[in-house]
Parts: sequence; C-alpha cells; structure tokens
Amino acid sequence: MHVFVTGGSGLTGPAVVAELVAAGHTVTGLARSDAAAARLESLGATPHRGSLDDLDSLRSGAEAADGVLHMAFGGDFADPDEMMRRDRTAIETLGQALEHSGKPFVSTSGTLVMPVGRKSAENDEPDPAGIAGFRIPGERACLGFAAQQVRASVVRLAPTVHGPADYGFIGMLVANAQRTGMSAYVGDGGNRWPAVHRFDAATLFRLALEKAPAGSVLHGAAESGVTLKSIAETIARRLDLPAVSLTPDEAAEHFPSPFMATVYGFDAPVSSSYTQGLLGWSPAHPTLLDDLEHGDYFAMPAS
Repeated sequence: MHVFVTGGSGLTGPAVVAELVAAGHTVTGLARSDAAAARLESLGATPHRGSLDDLDSLRSGAEAADGVLHMAFGGDFADPDEMMRRDRTAIETLGQALEHSGKPFVSTSGTLVMPVGRKSAENDEPDPAGIAGFRIPGERACLGFAAQQVRASVVRLAPTVHGPADYGFIGMLVANAQRTGMSAYVGDGGNRWPAVHRFDAATLFRLALEKAPAGSVLHGAAESGVTLKSIAETIARRLDLPAVSLTPDEAAEHFPSPFMATVYGFDAPVSSSYTQGLLGWSPAHPTLLDDLEHGDYFAMPAS
C-alpha cells in the first residue's frame, strides 16, 4: 500500500519507514526541512513538504495515500495544552481525509497514559490526570474515526524505545550520569518502565497498518516493566560511577528538569499480551538491559 507517514525522520520513524519499504509498501513522509527530506529519501521514501501545523499539507498527503501512520509529536512540554491541541488537530485533519474509505489510520500515543502503580492492559482506561494525560485526546480523536469507516488504531509506545543512537530517555540518563558523576534513581528505584527495541516497534507499526481492526488499542512494549534501579545500576557499572538513590526533591535538582524527575520516578508497567496475540507480534530484538550492556550507549558523546 501507499502509506503517508508523519514523524518518519525522527528517532523511531526511520526504522518504521525502512520496515515498510522492506515489506513492499510505498512511503511518502512529511518533511519540514531539507535535512528531514534527505533522510526520508535515503530510506527509500518520497518527501512531502509540510509540518504538523500545515493542515493543507497533512490533508493532501492523507488523501493521496492508501493508509496513514501518524508518529510526529512535538512542542514545549511546559505547555502541554498546546501540544495536546496541536496533536489533536493534526489527527482530526488526517482522519477526516480518510472518512468512509475503509483505509487504515494508525496514530501514536504512549504507555505513560496508563494509571500508575499497576500493570495495565490495552483495554484498561487511561488516566486523564496522569503524567501523559495530554496524549489521551489524540487517542480518542483517532479512535473516533472507526465510526466513520476508517480502520483506525492507536499504538501506545513504551517510554523507552531503545536501540542504536538512542537520544531518548535512556540516552538522557546516560548523559546525565556522565555529567554529574553518579547514576541516580528515585526512592528505592522499584518503579517500572515498559521498554521496546526500535526495530520491534517498527514491526508493530507495520502490522497495525496491515491488519489491526478498527478501534484497536495496541501496546508497543516488549518488556512490561524494567526497574529504574536496574537501569541506573547498569549505567553506573558501565561508567564506573556510584548508583545513588535520591529523594523526589533531590531528583528535581539532579535531573534536567522537575518534569524529568517525575518521569524517572513514574511506575506504570503494561501488558502487551493482547497486542501480540491479535497481530502475531513477537518481539525478537535485545532487551533494554542487553542493549545497555552491548549497544552504543557508552560510545556516544555526552550531551
């Protein structure tokens, strides 16, 4: 199929584009810069110039495609309401272009929308008051198109999508340890983070486009919960630094921002059993701790 992709030149996007092209799909990717366009072309995709704020560009890209994969998300975390508005508006624009077509529309959210302190399944209700509650309106906007004859589904990605050249949450933890001289966790470090390798996430996105039923909510988590203490201790050992427990107040000073300190103290494991059974998704790439042991996290310069 011909797939219109947003976010195809980001951290996870290139792996997804490469997966789609390798599976025989044709990909057109939203590109807001020359660098993004060049990256998409190098992966075998055709750039489509525009941005999430250029609704005409989103509409025309979706109208010309057999399916849409929306991964782009951005803005200022100090203004979550604006990020929510921007994401929801983009999703509504893309979905409206597909109404009454039966075409697939896969949008992206995160497992941090789920309630804290227990393992959540795909059919459990997300928490609007939680740390990632600003992603929920976008989820609901996408799933609402299932009633308009769109094969709409949502993939909630784990907060840790790890793999080569990871500059996300784990890369930030490594860089922060290098900068401060200690590898920190919050409290007893028993809080759990779901994790997925980038290449396994790419496979999941492809499967969702190809066969997820309308209205599906999917969890992109190969591991239901890796403790932050085990992550911090692995980083400490690899860097020959102490692993240190911090109080929440100390963490707010230690990590790049109070928001990031809250994120690193968050406990929200999830199950992906339904997702794996529904789509035949079988994560096969290294676990997070394996990636920390044998990947390139400690070969990259501190930033």
